[in-house]
Amino acid sequence: MAAADKGEYSKGAPSQSAAPESAPARSPFTPIANYGFLSNCHTGALVAPDGTVDWLCVPRFDSPSVFGALLDREAGGFRLAPFGINVPSDRIYEPGTNSLVTSWKTATGWVVVRDALTMGRRRGPDTVTPHTRPPADEDADHTLVRTASCIGGTVEIDLVCEPVFDYGRVPGEWTVSADCHRGEVTGADQALRLQTDMLLGIEGGRARARHVLRAGETVFCALTWSDEARVPSTADEALEQLDATTMFWRDWLARAFIPDHEFGPLIQRSALTIKGLTYMPTGAAVAALTTSLPETPGGERNWDYRYTWIRDSTFLLRALHYLLLDWEADEFMQFMADVKPNDDGGLQIMYGIDGRRELTESVREELSGYDGARPVRVGNGAFDQRQNDVFGAALDTVLLHSRRSQRIPRRLWPLVQAQAECATAIWREPDQGIWEARGKPRHYVSSKLMCWVALDRAAQLANIRGDNERADTWTQTASEIKSDILGHGLDERGVLRQHYETDALDASTLLAAIFGFLPHDDARLRATVLAVADELTESGFVLRYHTDETDDGLSGKEGTFLICSFWLVSALAIIGETRQARALMERLVRAASPLGLYAEELDVDTGRHLGNFPQAFSHLALVEAAARIIVAESLAEAAG
Repeated sequence: MAAADKGEYSKGAPSQSAAPESAPARSPFTPIANYGFLSNCHTGALVAPDGTVDWLCVPRFDSPSVFGALLDREAGGFRLAPFGINVPSDRIYEPGTNSLVTSWKTATGWVVVRDALTMGRRRGPDTVTPHTRPPADEDADHTLVRTASCIGGTVEIDLVCEPVFDYGRVPGEWTVSADCHRGEVTGADQALRLQTDMLLGIEGGRARARHVLRAGETVFCALTWSDEARVPSTADEALEQLDATTMFWRDWLARAFIPDHEFGPLIQRSALTIKGLTYMPTGAAVAALTTSLPETPGGERNWDYRYTWIRDSTFLLRALHYLLLDWEADEFMQFMADVKPNDDGGLQIMYGIDGRRELTESVREELSGYDGARPVRVGNGAFDQRQNDVFGAALDTVLLHSRRSQRIPRRLWPLVQAQAECATAIWREPDQGIWEARGKPRHYVSSKLMCWVALDRAAQLANIRGDNERADTWTQTASEIKSDILGHGLDERGVLRQHYETDALDASTLLAAIFGFLPHDDARLRATVLAVADELTESGFVLRYHTDETDDGLSGKEGTFLICSFWLVSALAIIGETRQARALMERLVRAASPLGLYAEELDVDTGRHLGNFPQAFSHLALVEAAARIIVAESLAEAAG
């Protein structure tokens, strides 16, 4: 879970806790929840309401940014919008896609802008982002295409393209073709090409074009980072590429199961977001598109989430199988089978999207940070931390993938054995816990619980394989772990605690319900879920823990964690509190961004989304929570 993984803090002064605000203070930085998310399953972009691309890393999610105004107003942006107008009339996703449609009313007319990182038919090997998975029929064009169509009156359209390479450190150097329709900008060993049917000029180190659009006219611009990219040369070709991208997303979504339910549209948007955060060349999935969006406004809780966490995998597989997206589930399983384990055979907690193990963290001192939140981090220093729950996440994932077919791919069995052996060897030892507290290692209940998951799932997998001896051994170890947790991990009320030396609550104990550690009607499970609901919430939304009861080594107050709130929805549904689960789910639905997206956290005092965006784990947990309610209500209806 990316939400858990905090790299080593270096530099940047701790923030002071501020009094709750009745509304967010005005800032030149766009509220996190107001961004639109584009994706081509290789990289993604964030588009502000004023039409500026404030975040884009090329050619892939974890590359250095070329547009980084998200983290510093001087770090580059790319705007296509009416001149002098900053607030659009409307913004929506083209139905069933990750393509954005923005409508503008000006004093003289109306214009509609379409934005997409385009997809098209695969034309050969991808030399920009080489694939380790078998090629699909469609792939990324490695191009951002934008069109502006006047639907009434006249509109002055303004194009401003100012990349600043390497996270805002290297200004670009432009050249423009003789016909003024094509520009090339280079810096930090990267090159971008800008094609448009407007006339380009260079102004203060940026490419700019201005044009008066009349009713019925369309102009386009296309930015690419590949010499082999499909780049439109006319507005008609640009519209064709946008239409092909629309077909790609709708064809993909047609293969997914979206229930006919009031939560269906939110599940659909979550499915598209999860797919959009998937790195097609390897099958990996990034935890979020961004780095260093703060969990505490102006504070130091800023992390790089552009990597893939093994902990996320089980929730990813749960969501994908519920949506009947077995192809995507298999792609991630193959990625997990490809990665190199540690010397003891255990998996790291996270990997690069290309499978690399080294994710060394550094700080970009020259960047102001989002709304002053520093430091800005690149890399994640938690990649080599010890977290005992990773083995359970990996083996729950394998079981989910194998249960339907009752077959375990040969290449996965050594992975199963290694994770079971690692969990057997370390389950009695303390660790830093799921949230990686900065105090000394403790016997965290959630870590023990996930070691139980590891051995329980390993035993089931051994049974599928017909290895009865290992199944019996692993079942016995799972029983020992459960007895240890129930003997040391409960307080006097019968509530699961954060770790063995405290009575403090922790939202991670909700996993006891989700992973079936205790039966749904067990009094201890019920007491735990209701204690979290009553004592670990702010305005009904769930905190990870109380920061004054947990030494996490960081300053500043956290927001409520959206994933934990969705976990509570699932847990309430599991113990039979369906009405309470629905009430919380409806509040979470209302907390979604205007485009149906979620960050990592929610500040209940101000309504601000906090943390990296969009956050895959929030959307994965949403799918499971919605599914739990839908199933519970369907069963209740069937029972009369």
